Amino acid sequence: MLSDAELLRRARELDTDALAAIHDTYYQSLYRYVSFRISDRQTCEDLVSEVFMRPLTALHQRKAPTNNLRGWLFGVASHVVSDYFRQTYHNPNEPLNEQIVSQAPLPAEIAEKEVAIEKFRKAISTLTEDQQHVLALRFGENLPIHEIAHLLGKTEGAVKQLQARALAALARHLAPGMVK
Repeated sequence: MLSDAELLRRARELDTDALAAIHDTYYQSLYRYVSFRISDRQTCEDLVSEVFMRPLTALHQRKAPTNNLRGWLFGVASHVVSDYFRQTYHNPNEPLNEQIVSQAPLPAEIAEKEVAIEKFRKAISTLTEDQQHVLALRFGENLPIHEIAHLLGKTEGAVKQLQARALAALARHLAPGMVK
């Protein structure tokens, strides 16, 4: 077994055996260090892989320290974990529960509803003003017939007649296959 100083010296020369020995020697302790702060196993594995990638990049760029391999690796691990927390703080990521079915309407359903509403508005606009008032008060405000009659100054029979004719006109206008 080579000393840390010898492993670091050989790693600076990009010796693949030394790089493999560093990985084998420090993987478990770096994993424990990271897993102490991160509870998700897959995330820990990813972060420990990043811990080994950063020194490798530094070695290729000739920016590796000349001593204290262990301190360097744990320093890198500390930075990787800090970077992870900083990133997840700014971009929180909630795992999706694939078993929960969305209650939100689909875009096609929203579009169909908007088309239907527009069609209904056009149909309403074909009614007389009195018919529109009766329907708005009866179904929009849920007022009883006698109150509508009082508000419009009409008899209850007249309000019922206006309502019936308005609904019949809407039914004809909105019937399937009816193009207006």
